[in-house]
Amino acid sequence: MDWIPTISELSGPRYQRIVEAMEADIAAGRLVRGQQLPTQRALAKALGIDLTTVTRAYTEARRRGIMEARVGQGSFVSETSARRAVDLPHPVAIDLSMNVPPHPLEAQLDERIIAGLEAIRAQSGLTAFLNYQPPGGSAHEREIAARWMRTRVPHAHPDRLVIFPGAQTILFNLLASLARGGDVVLTEELTFPGIKAAATQLGIRLVGVAMDDGGILPEALAKACRAHKPAAVYLIPTLHNPTTATLSAERREAIAKIIRDAGTTLIEDDAYGLLDRSASPIANLIPERTYLATTLSKCIAPALRVAYLVTPDGGTQQEMRRHLQATVQMPAPLMVALTTHWIETGIADRIIAAIRSEAVGRQQLAQRALRGFQFQAKPAAHHLWLRLPDSRERRDVVAHLLRNGLAVVAGDAFAVDTTPPHAARVSLGAARNRSELTEALRILVGALHKPADTRQIV
Repeated sequence: MDWIPTISELSGPRYQRIVEAMEADIAAGRLVRGQQLPTQRALAKALGIDLTTVTRAYTEARRRGIMEARVGQGSFVSETSARRAVDLPHPVAIDLSMNVPPHPLEAQLDERIIAGLEAIRAQSGLTAFLNYQPPGGSAHEREIAARWMRTRVPHAHPDRLVIFPGAQTILFNLLASLARGGDVVLTEELTFPGIKAAATQLGIRLVGVAMDDGGILPEALAKACRAHKPAAVYLIPTLHNPTTATLSAERREAIAKIIRDAGTTLIEDDAYGLLDRSASPIANLIPERTYLATTLSKCIAPALRVAYLVTPDGGTQQEMRRHLQATVQMPAPLMVALTTHWIETGIADRIIAAIRSEAVGRQQLAQRALRGFQFQAKPAAHHLWLRLPDSRERRDVVAHLLRNGLAVVAGDAFAVDTTPPHAARVSLGAARNRSELTEALRILVGALHKPADTRQIV
């Protein structure tokens, strides 16, 4: 057999020792993701133990997410640390609607969460983070975050940085601070649904600006600024959601000049910037007019609820800390402590590198599966923007996919004030592993090939 665990040096019940040996061998590289494991009967014979002990060990390994069983094939080292979702709508077997990062085993999230919390406990105790903390983060936490961000944003300093519980909270608070009911905020003509929801709640009017495959058109933005005198401009310049467009350096310079000349303010959503570090934020060109939001939701995990806002100056930093305190008080202190520890020790960069590598692999898989179809994609993006067949109604395609257990997001969710595009966002990172993504893409391709006048299930 390729793998026989050494359990004699471990303590505890035998089934737990098998699982612990499996985890240790994965961490050490002796087991790699996707590698087939021995059958339960073969491993029981090799270790000289009863079959029920191995069965219990494999069950526990699946529960922990380090092993997966494939019908008719056997047991394999999991390709991801993510568990199967238990709260999805019943008909949805594979949900590619949420734009989340994949969690490959190389990221070692389970192990690093445990080790990080243990390091925090040893240094200051966990209960120290169960009380109220300064809104926007402590001086130490902001210093560590600012130092980390300065590799991409040279003007990031603690007195211009606020730590928020997620980018959505940043966007809501920025809109509330910069605009009033009835004011106009410009966005790309396709934009993040979260900004649409926040603007609706605050009574702010979003106006979409024309785009092409390279992103927002500077001449269209200049014209919209003259026509609407916007309170702010909200843009996603890098790995745009949903199109994956990344603005060229020339467009970034043109946009910075337009915003400066118009006397308005830029809200730069840098949610994906840590996945593609080749693009310099627009904030570096007009720091005095830009609020730069960077979140860990798309490069590590959304449930951390940790995001960083770099403000134009110290005065606006204090104002945003007051807004934060008035709305949600503070980010979760223990999560901020964990991410600060990861950043300070270099672990955050290693996790992001593993997730970026997995994103590249998934994009390559999608490129092969969707050959012949029209779509926009970038190597490190978690999603792609798929053009749907002209002969099919957009909602019919999405409904057909749902009947087959696959969820994607139609273009309607992203359109600001124009006719929704005949397209859908497919979030590759949401699949638990590449095997599941392969099956999802098979269903997707089948739906795209389906004739318009039939309802045959793929």
